[in-house]
Amino acid sequence: MKLSRPVSWFLLAFGVWSWFIWITFVKNLVKDGSGLAFDDGHPTAYFWIHLTLAVVSFVLGTVIGVIGLRGVRALRRTS
Repeated sequence: MKLSRPVSWFLLAFGVWSWFIWITFVKNLVKDGSGLAFDDGHPTAYFWIHLTLAVVSFVLGTVIGVIGLRGVRALRRTS
C-alpha cells in the first residue's frame, strides 16, 4: 500500500504530537498536588488509569508515527 505525501506527513506529525502531549501530561500527573493522583503519597486509581491511557497513547503514537515515517521515506526513494 502506498501512502500519499500529505497522509504520510500527517501520520508522522501525529506521532510526534502524541509523544509531546502525553509526556507533558505524565509530568503534570506525577507533580499533581490536588490529591487526585496521590493520596498520602500513594498512587490512586485516577493515577493508574491515566498512566495506562498515557502508555497506550505512547504505543499508538509510536506505531502511527513509524507508519508515517516509512511512508515519507518510501516517497523520497521513488522521487
